[in-house]
Amino acid sequence: MKRLLIALVLVAVTGLSNAQILDPVKWTFTAKKIDAKTYEIHMAANIQMNWHLYSQTQPKDAIINPTAIAFNKNPLVSLEGKVKENGKMETYTDKRLGISANQYSNELEFVQKVKLKTAAKTNISGSVEYQTCDDKKCLPSKKVTFNLALK
Repeated sequence: MKRLLIALVLVAVTGLSNAQILDPVKWTFTAKKIDAKTYEIHMAANIQMNWHLYSQTQPKDAIINPTAIAFNKNPLVSLEGKVKENGKMETYTDKRLGISANQYSNELEFVQKVKLKTAAKTNISGSVEYQTCDDKKCLPSKKVTFNLALK
């Protein structure tokens, strides 16, 4: 009986260790200095082939979660305008379900302009919450955090 139990545990552990964790988006975060007190925060997504990352803005009939970018409060930094999306937006329409979505393939870069209120060194931090889908499935929303030095 013990041998059977040990064999079952080994099979289960082997199966779990071989299970693939899907992570079709790789993120890089950088701060680019524009002038003495102005920076651009770049949040670049490298998207695996056949996967899609969704825009911050979606049609009314969309059922997926739009990408949401949040910046943590920092009294030394002010956000200038809204987060811009640089990439080739695609509009997907599923006529059978009557839904659509604004999405990106391959790569996408979100850019937020920020200004320092003083000439002090500080950091800017926050998170990107996003959902990805391929032609067969959608993954649950995922959140990645970032923390960048502004020097």
